[in-house]
Amino acid sequence: MESFDRAREKTLPGFAKLSLALLFMVVVFLWSYNSHGGIQNHMFLVIGAVFGAYMAMNIGANDVANNVGPAVGSKAITLMWAIVIAAIFEAAGAFIAGGDVVKTIKKGIIDPAMISNPDIFIWAMTAALLSAALWLNFATSIGAPVSTTHSIVGGVMGAGIAAAGFAIVSWGTMGKIAASWIISPVLGGIIAASFLYYIKRNIMYKKDLIEAANKFVPILVAVMTWAFSTYIILKGIKKLIKLDFFTAAGIGIVIAVICYVLVKPAIAKASKKISNDREGVNTLFTIPLIFAAALLSFAHGANDVANAIGPLAAISDAVMSAGINTKVGIPFWVMAVGAIGISIGLALYGPKLIKTVGSEITELDQVRAFSIAMAAAITVIIASQLGLPVSSTHIAVGGVFGVGFLREFLDSSESKFIADTRKKFKKDKKILENYELELVKLENLEKKSKADYVRIAELYRLIDEKIDQVREEKREFKLAKRVKYVKRDAVKKIIAAWIITVPAAALLSAAIFFMIKGIMA
Repeated sequence: MESFDRAREKTLPGFAKLSLALLFMVVVFLWSYNSHGGIQNHMFLVIGAVFGAYMAMNIGANDVANNVGPAVGSKAITLMWAIVIAAIFEAAGAFIAGGDVVKTIKKGIIDPAMISNPDIFIWAMTAALLSAALWLNFATSIGAPVSTTHSIVGGVMGAGIAAAGFAIVSWGTMGKIAASWIISPVLGGIIAASFLYYIKRNIMYKKDLIEAANKFVPILVAVMTWAFSTYIILKGIKKLIKLDFFTAAGIGIVIAVICYVLVKPAIAKASKKISNDREGVNTLFTIPLIFAAALLSFAHGANDVANAIGPLAAISDAVMSAGINTKVGIPFWVMAVGAIGISIGLALYGPKLIKTVGSEITELDQVRAFSIAMAAAITVIIASQLGLPVSSTHIAVGGVFGVGFLREFLDSSESKFIADTRKKFKKDKKILENYELELVKLENLEKKSKADYVRIAELYRLIDEKIDQVREEKREFKLAKRVKYVKRDAVKKIIAAWIITVPAAALLSAAIFFMIKGIMA
């Protein structure tokens, strides 16, 4: 944690960060005004562009931390390089593989046909965009990683209700989104804990860790390669080429086999230079973690950025066509606002949430961070095939919870096993009492033989040993109850933020909509 603080001290002061953020929004304002100044209702497009820039920076500050936080927390990569890698791959994902057509109403949560006036629709989308950005800004300020998607959903829902009443909302869709609050972290936690337990059982608990690592680390890296190859094909490059799950998984298997053949001799060579302990094995996961952070960032940029700037695309289309369409293309300049804004927000304000995800929930090392990265990829694959709604933020943080609670369970079980084993020998106390009674009898003898003196000395020694053993039993029992690796305050804060994200963004959005309506009326 101290390393995070030292890294943050080296970053720009608060005023400089704010100035750079405002500069980006001013540039977006000037460009959008000059390029769309002759269009009717252009000021709402200009305002929407500024709010879109603000939203994108908040996504970078909050959402991207999930991709790189575990890698930074495990010290597999420095904070500076994590920001550089994430910024490059987020932007690359948005530009190269970002969706070119999205639903203007995120996840179809409202029926746009119920808003006949394009002006009302523009006001609603403007309110949704600003409310989501404000909520993300607040969540980032208190160090709570929340879902960008849920923030946008809440904003669109609140503005939609304010514009056309409760009937406009697709409550079935909202029910699925609410279900994701449980599904995402639980699935992420279970998968991350499963991988960590597998690694502990097959490598960390072995006497010869290096031999075990040579056998299992190449397999784990190959599985990671399959998961991320399939994940990127399904979610990251669907704009470039759209394949079904079985085709994507098959391609992923081929890539994984090639990776296994290449990685196995590299691991064997690297293992000759490491120590036969946990720290040595951890170093073997450093490079896979860096690749995982980069690939997660690319997929996030490709999959989530377009959705996050969907309201801006909706505003642009409504202004340009003077109508309301269910699906619209995302102009290149809108995508650029999202991609560049995310990179700026990450660089300026990302460290706070990276610290939260990487170190403030539970202590991470490379093996634990690797398990979380695996959970992020595999959970999305499973959920997408089962049609389950999930949040990448909730998955990643759920993975952190999962590895932390598994550590608690294993270490508490081990300590309790020691305590329970020693408690089986309750006769120790009885033996101690018998020693003391025998000692009193011998010392009270008026005439003592040489054997009596030898026995007295032996009894003193035995009594001292038993007293030390009883003290050790008490200490082990207390330790067994104290093991807590997951910081409960952080868990409570994050879960509370998750639960109130949609309603908070919705209420804020409705208030902003009525404010805009009052001004424009």
